[in-house]
Amino acid sequence: MPASFTASASGTEFSAEVGLGAEYDSNVSVDELDATSNESDYAYTMDANLELDQQITETTDLSLNYNFSQTNYDRFELLDRQTHLIGADLGADLGAVNTGLALYYINAQLDGNDFLEYYRGSPYVSGFLSKKWFARGAYVYSDKTIAQNAERDAQSHAGEFDLYFFRRGLRSYFNMGYKFKDEDATADRYDYKAHNLKLRYIQRFEVWDDILKMELSWRYEDRDYSGITPSIDEERDDQRHRWKIDLEYPVFSGGTLQFYGGYSDYDSNFPRAAYDQHVVGTRLSWRWE
Repeated sequence: MPASFTASASGTEFSAEVGLGAEYDSNVSVDELDATSNESDYAYTMDANLELDQQITETTDLSLNYNFSQTNYDRFELLDRQTHLIGADLGADLGAVNTGLALYYINAQLDGNDFLEYYRGSPYVSGFLSKKWFARGAYVYSDKTIAQNAERDAQSHAGEFDLYFFRRGLRSYFNMGYKFKDEDATADRYDYKAHNLKLRYIQRFEVWDDILKMELSWRYEDRDYSGITPSIDEERDDQRHRWKIDLEYPVFSGGTLQFYGGYSDYDSNFPRAAYDQHVVGTRLSWRWE
């Protein structure tokens, strides 16, 4: 069992979480490679997260976290995925606004073999516009390497903006977001510009003297590729819709039971990238802090 402590004198806080789950996927796929099986499968999931928050001064703090996740399929063992994420966030409270720098490194494997390396750096600024409105803006630079296909290695620049409306504080609020991304890949046919929209609604209900958390979300992405895709002899164009519902309920001290379901609709003039997908699953987690 992970240890936990809080050292208020030094301004240090440590937390840990582990989770076990299972899910059904109607169309097992690898999004980064435009690879779809058009077949369903069941998967078992496991994840763990460690986080350390350190107060440096009265106005600055540093957050460090490590996340591990593993997905094992029943039949598609070749797509068993293991992911390691290391992150750091240095933030400063400037009074009216908060600002900071977030850094992430991700390493993913498929069936025990190198698959993806991803670096991400993002300076950001955030603050309340009024009592109920909160905004956050960020610039994001990323660099990814895909072991199975070096032509897809890419660097990208993005700008993103999120707006929150707290209808009843954290008990009920909306999140709306927009992101523009420009990705430059090794092969011209994988270069694209994308517009991303998202809309989330979070509501907490009191059920049997505990709080049930519900989240509804919709995400849309419009990708406009600038290079000619040889198999269709034209520029590729993708539109992607994703819907999801997520329910979380505390079942014992530090424990949470989660149920989720999602539907994705990918439309594209590139046949391999045009498909739909249903995912439903459950997860039981334990948290120490």
